[in-house]
Amino acid sequence: MQPLKGLTVVALEHAIAAPFATRQLADLGARVIKIERPGVGDFARGYDQRVKGLASHFVWTNRSKESLTLDLKHPRAAELLLQLIHDKADCVVQNLAPGAAARLGVSWEALKDRRPDLIVCDISGYGDDPAHPGPLRDKKAYDLLIQSESGLLSITGTPESPSKSGLPIADIAAGMYAYSNILAALLQRNIDGLGRRIDVSMLEALSEWMGYPLYYTFEGASPPPRTGAAHATICPYGPFPCGDGKTVMLGLQNEREWQQFCKQVLMQPGLAQDPRFQGNAQRTAAREELHRIIVETFAALSHAQVVKRLEDAQIANAELRDMAGLWHHEQLSARGRWREVDTEAGRVPALLPPGSWDEGEPLLQAVPALGAHTDAVLAELGVSIHEVAALRAAGVI
Repeated sequence: MQPLKGLTVVALEHAIAAPFATRQLADLGARVIKIERPGVGDFARGYDQRVKGLASHFVWTNRSKESLTLDLKHPRAAELLLQLIHDKADCVVQNLAPGAAARLGVSWEALKDRRPDLIVCDISGYGDDPAHPGPLRDKKAYDLLIQSESGLLSITGTPESPSKSGLPIADIAAGMYAYSNILAALLQRNIDGLGRRIDVSMLEALSEWMGYPLYYTFEGASPPPRTGAAHATICPYGPFPCGDGKTVMLGLQNEREWQQFCKQVLMQPGLAQDPRFQGNAQRTAAREELHRIIVETFAALSHAQVVKRLEDAQIANAELRDMAGLWHHEQLSARGRWREVDTEAGRVPALLPPGSWDEGEPLLQAVPALGAHTDAVLAELGVSIHEVAALRAAGVI
């Protein structure tokens, strides 16, 4: 399954947002040439050493890519980058600091006259459109900071303290919108033969995902409260302790389920007619009282007994798993979602990306060592073995 085979992406990328986007393209068969700084590389390589000495973020977002080292401050390296883009690239993806791509001569404006079919995707914290820069264009933007600016922290956490998402959700949002916009641009190019510039902002990507709380506060209404792992506006919905110390996650979506929950799970059918809990809005307002009733009932039951009651009543529920539980999740195993990829430290497990096709699988190739493909890519550009040696000795590559 390689629908993007034959497509070449040149990626001036670091951290998560752009690497996550280009990894999706690589999974579908695109050739992704990742430009990295000699000796150091993408700084995400140094985040930790949890995967056989390699960084968890880097292993996650960089499989199936080629690593080309270039010191772009050196004129010859900049020339080689331009040659690579002009001669090979269908798409350029970058999440450098605002203005950096223009200084390197790889902005859409600098490239479009010679390569009008080129797709250039710029990913930044607050947007990098010269026509609409906004007051925060040059402000540094990390995932946590965008979670804060987008209002996510204001609705996430406990009543006492806001909490960030446990994963880099702003980077992921931006990466996925970059990926989907690039696919759309490729489709459009098949129609008109033209490339285009894509401007993806982390703030705008995560703000789109904040659509429900935005509308919930329409015309100045109060925001959803921070409720920990419980749902802010649906009740009961969240974690509840069982008598054996384990926790069950459950959620109700409608009044039919509420009736069944009272009758078959709580074994208190009369509770369904209690005016305090008639309708979701009333249950949410009486959240603490309802929580107490549920906890008192579950206290006499084991986790397995609670789950059986929930299943018998067809009430949605889930196990509260940790990372070990996810590694060994029986559903992922039963559906055959695990594969392996090579790294410089040996083979490691890798999940297939979401979605299954009738024929073939995504391309799951090695996570590249720093500069592993430098010589081969430069040879494609006509750089001689002797010049490669000289460039390496001078620290250009």
